[in-house]
Amino acid sequence: MKGGLRLSSLDKMWLSFYAMGFMFISMGLIYASRHKLKNRLLKFIFAFIAYALLIFSFLAMVYLVFNGPTGGA
Repeated sequence: MKGGLRLSSLDKMWLSFYAMGFMFISMGLIYASRHKLKNRLLKFIFAFIAYALLIFSFLAMVYLVFNGPTGGA
């Protein structure tokens, strides 16, 4: 038996939607932290959250791409 995380196809679909949503949110947070905010602490917090969401999205997409479309039988 192989170890690791096993997701159904429906769970993989939801994970991909979450990852795309997190990428969209992080885009807005990065824009706000670079162009709209003047407070250095808020800029740091927004940028930190944005990059954390981007890293999670990247890892989720890598998992989805290399794990294939289905979990197997």
